[in-house]
Amino acid sequence: MDFFCPVCQDIFKNPVVLSCSHSFCKDCLQSWWEVNPIQQCPVCKRRSSKSDPPCNLALKNLCEAFQQKLSLEEEAPAESEDLCSLHSEKLKLFCLDHQKPVCLVCRDSIMHNNHKFRPIDEAVLDYKSWLRNCLKPLEEKLEHFDQVTVNWENTAREIKVQAHHTERLIKEQFEKLHYFLQEEEEARITALREEEEQKSRMMKQKMDDLNREIADISDTLGATEEELETGNVSFLQNYKAAVERVQQHLLQDDPQLGPGALIDVAKHLGNLTFNIWSKMEEMVTYFPVILDPNTAEPHLSLSEDLTTVINGVTEQTLPKNSERFEYYTTVVGSEGFNSGTHIWDVEVSNNGNWAVGVIAESVPRKGEIQSGYWEIWSQDGEYRAFSPSDTDKAVSVKKPLQRIRVSLDINGGEMSFSDPDTKTNLHTFSHTFTEKLFPYISTQDTVPLRISPVNIIVKLR
Repeated sequence: MDFFCPVCQDIFKNPVVLSCSHSFCKDCLQSWWEVNPIQQCPVCKRRSSKSDPPCNLALKNLCEAFQQKLSLEEEAPAESEDLCSLHSEKLKLFCLDHQKPVCLVCRDSIMHNNHKFRPIDEAVLDYKSWLRNCLKPLEEKLEHFDQVTVNWENTAREIKVQAHHTERLIKEQFEKLHYFLQEEEEARITALREEEEQKSRMMKQKMDDLNREIADISDTLGATEEELETGNVSFLQNYKAAVERVQQHLLQDDPQLGPGALIDVAKHLGNLTFNIWSKMEEMVTYFPVILDPNTAEPHLSLSEDLTTVINGVTEQTLPKNSERFEYYTTVVGSEGFNSGTHIWDVEVSNNGNWAVGVIAESVPRKGEIQSGYWEIWSQDGEYRAFSPSDTDKAVSVKKPLQRIRVSLDINGGEMSFSDPDTKTNLHTFSHTFTEKLFPYISTQDTVPLRISPVNIIVKLR
C-alpha cells in the first residue's frame, strides 16, 4: 500500500478518492484545482465529475496507523538499516560520487577522498524533485496511451460497422445478379416451351392430315376391291371413275416433314453462358478508379459504390488510422499504379472548389504536404495546374469544365489533364515517376464529385 500523496509526497492527510481511483490529501487536491480549474486528476488527467470527492476512509485509517508506527519508531533506537554497515554510525550524509548514504567516519576515509557530499535531507529533496520531473514525460505518455486506447476502441467498433455495411451491399449486388439470372432463365425456358408448343401443334396437325389421307386411301382401296368383284358390264361402266380415284391418290406427294420440325436445341444452348454474360453488359458498370473510404478525411462522405465523394461540412467521428488524411479534405483511389498507362474521368460540374490529380505513396497523410503530387484545381472559376516547388500555372478554358480527364503515362513520364467534351488538352506535366502513384480527389464544396464509368465492350478473337 502506498501511503504517500502524489502531490505533496507526504503521508496522506484526510485522503479523498476520485472516480479514477486515485487518492490525494483533501487540501492538496483543492490547491491543485485552484491552479487547474478544469478539475482533472493530477495523475491521469481525467476530469472529475465531483467537486467535493468522498473521503477514502480505509486509506485514512491505514495512514493513521502507519503514522503511529513511524512515531513509535522515531522514539525507539535507530534501526540497523539507518546505521553504517562499516562503522555502525548513523547515516547522515549522501556521497554524490558513489550515490549512496554514508556516515561521518566514511566521509573522512580514503574510500571517499575528494568526494562530494550532501546532507541526507537535502539529497532526498533534490532527488525527489528530480524524480517528480522524470514522471512528467511518463504522465504525458500515459495520457497519450489513453488517447490511443480510445482511438483503438473506435477502430474496433468501426470494423464491425464496416463489415456489416459491406456485407449488406454485397448481398444487394448478388440479389440483383440472382434476379437478372432468374429472369434470363425464365425467359429462355419460356422461349423453349413456346417452341415446343408450336412444333407440337404443327406435328399434331400433320398427323391429323396424314390420318385423314390414310383413311381416304383405305376407303378407295375398299371401294376398288368391290368394283373388281362386280359383273363385267357393271365393272366396265364404273371402271373410269375407279381409275380416277386411284390416280388421284397416286398423284399426291408423299407426306414429309420440312426443315425445322425439331426443337432448335443449338439456338437455346449454343454459347448460353456467353450470351447471358454479354447481356449482363447492360446492367454492369465499370469504374477505372474506386475510392478508398479508409483514406477519406472525416468531412468527406463516399457513395455506396465508392465512386462519388461529397464534403458534408460536418466532421464525422472516424478512427485515426494511418491511411486517413487529416490536414486536407482528400480521398485517394484504392489502387495505386507502378507502371503503364491509366485514364479516368472525374465529373466536376457545379462544384466550385476541387482538386484532381495523383499523389505519391510516400506523401504524409497527417500534415501539410510539401511535394509529391500533380493536380489541376479549381476555385471560384479559376483553374490552375499545380505541383509544389515545380509548377503553378493558370489554365485557360473557354467554358466551365463539366468533366476532367486524367491521363497518366508512368513509363513515359507524362501526366496530362484534358477536357473530354471538347477534346482540349489543359496541361501536361513531365516528370520521372519513381514510386507508386494514387489517384486522388479533394473538395471543399458540398456538390459531389464523381468518377465516370467506362463503356464495356465484349470482343471475340
